[in-house]
Amino acid sequence: MSVGEIAGLIAAVAFVALVALTAVPLLKLGRVLEEVRLAVRDIGHESVPILTELRGTVRATNDELVKLSVVTDDVAKASRNATVVTENAAQMTNLFSATLGGPLVKTAAFSYGVRKAIRGDGSRRKARRSA
Repeated sequence: MSVGEIAGLIAAVAFVALVALTAVPLLKLGRVLEEVRLAVRDIGHESVPILTELRGTVRATNDELVKLSVVTDDVAKASRNATVVTENAAQMTNLFSATLGGPLVKTAAFSYGVRKAIRGDGSRRKARRSA
C-alpha cells in the first residue's frame, strides 16, 4: 500500500465516523419530530370537541346576557317609576302642607289654647279653695 492509499483509507474511515456521529443526532431528531407530529395530531383531535363545547358555552352565555339585559331594562323602568311615585308623593306633601297645613296648625293651636284655658281655669279654682 502506498501513502496515498493509506491517506485515502484514513479519509474514508474518518468520513464513516463523521457520518456515524451525525446519524445519531439526526435519528434522535427524527424521533422528536415524530413525537411532535403525534402530539399536534392529538391536540387537533382533542381540540375539536373542546371548541364545540366552548361554542355551546358562549351561546348559552350570550342567551343569559340577553335575559339579563331584559331584567336590567325592567329594573330601570321600575326605578324610573319609583322615582316618579316619590316625586308625586313629595308634591302631594307640599300641596297638603300648603293648603291644609296652615289651617290645621291654627286649629291645633286654638284647640290647645282652649284646653289650656279650661284646665288652667279649673286649677286656679282648686288653688283658691285650698287657700
